[in-house]
Amino acid sequence: MNRLIILGVALLAVVYLAFSSMYVVNEREQAIVMRFGRITDVHEEPGLYFKIPTSLVDTVQIVENRLLRYDLANMRLQVSGGQFYVVDAFLTYRISDPRLFRERSQGELRVAEQRIATRFDSALRQVYGLRNFNAALSEERSQMMREARDLIRPDMAELGIEVVDVRILRTDLTPEVSAQTYERMKAERLAEAALLRARGKEAAQSLRAIADRQAVEIVAAARKDSEVLRGEGDAQRSSVFASAYNKDPEFFQFYRSMESYKNALGSSGTTMVLSPDSDFFQYFGNPGQSSGQPAPAIPSVEAAPQAPAATPAEPAAAQ
Repeated sequence: MNRLIILGVALLAVVYLAFSSMYVVNEREQAIVMRFGRITDVHEEPGLYFKIPTSLVDTVQIVENRLLRYDLANMRLQVSGGQFYVVDAFLTYRISDPRLFRERSQGELRVAEQRIATRFDSALRQVYGLRNFNAALSEERSQMMREARDLIRPDMAELGIEVVDVRILRTDLTPEVSAQTYERMKAERLAEAALLRARGKEAAQSLRAIADRQAVEIVAAARKDSEVLRGEGDAQRSSVFASAYNKDPEFFQFYRSMESYKNALGSSGTTMVLSPDSDFFQYFGNPGQSSGQPAPAIPSVEAAPQAPAATPAEPAAAQ
């Protein structure tokens, strides 16, 4: 029975010594091996490693081998003109020298990030302080991030940390500067709008003057054409009348008399007092009389336009 107990204890001791002498480093980690607090070895490659059993002699500290990120939020940074920005930024880093990282910061990320925060804040303030108000919102932003990274790298290298990149996430105006900027932009836009309105009114007046001139020219040309056409019409009318008169003067005289009757007597009734032998009544004679003899005496003619008025076709038939 005692032998079994001794054997079990020995077996447990062997198992403990075997497991305490082994440690595993995965692909995301690095191992720092220390003997009595002094660094004896560093393992950056993943795998299974061995050390002196128990933690009384050799101890192993595991540190990160991945890219790590540190953020700064809501920083109030002043530019060269005196205005302020509210900035969010971050940097990515990795532990490039585990031995130096252990010696300078006891291998603790918390201690290292305190140093990172101080240096990162100082670098951003320096970069923004060298720029004017508009530079931080322009294409210079990429250059500013590179400058901040280069300013931080030397100090972080002393801790065994490599700064991979610096990125500025947000650059916003403070409420006071935002209000001032809004008022300035508003005034600029109002001035630009007034200028555009003035130019529009000038262009409108110019176009209106051109349109008025063209309208006058068009109306004048139309009146000129109408007068020419009216004159040509009057000339053609006179030519037609002259031709008709030359062909049959008696019929032409009869037709003109009928037109005179129509215009003088009208359709509402008219009383005319004329001499019986007036030439106006030369076509009111008896049908058997020639048109050259005077008509019988008629003291007055009551307006009966249909009875005396004869159409131009009747004399033509009589002719």
